[in-house]
Amino acid sequence: MRQGNRSRLRPFFGCNDMELIMAEHRRTAHSRKAATRKTASKRTRKTTVRKATNSARRKSSPKKASPMRWSQRVTQESDALDLKHGVFKQTNAKKIAASLKRSAERSSRRKAGAYRSALSMLTFYINRAGKTLPKAQRDRLQRAKVELKHQFGRD
Repeated sequence: MRQGNRSRLRPFFGCNDMELIMAEHRRTAHSRKAATRKTASKRTRKTTVRKATNSARRKSSPKKASPMRWSQRVTQESDALDLKHGVFKQTNAKKIAASLKRSAERSSRRKAGAYRSALSMLTFYINRAGKTLPKAQRDRLQRAKVELKHQFGRD
């Protein structure tokens, strides 16, 4: 350690030479650690850049066809209620409700009551159609819900 450095540190640490040596040692050790950290971060940065370029070079594999949605499968394969074909396309809300009631009461495979099964199928159809359902047909199906309630005596 040079004499000039010790004279500069004396007012802070007093006259003890050992304190000056320890202070100098701490300062150099700290700078060594910082230098080590910098080089380590440079190494990791290079590897991450390398990984990114490798993945960009890979050819993308063709996407697999998405599996059927559960709602689509229910519509096609479910046998909870044996619905008459085109029941939701009918133009009269009373006819829709009557057909759903008849199907629900005849079915032996339903888990809940007849009213609940019929209403569930109607609600499922409305929700499945979503925004694509025309307003006139949506209103008709909503009226069918009310009519179903009347036919089952749940006013």
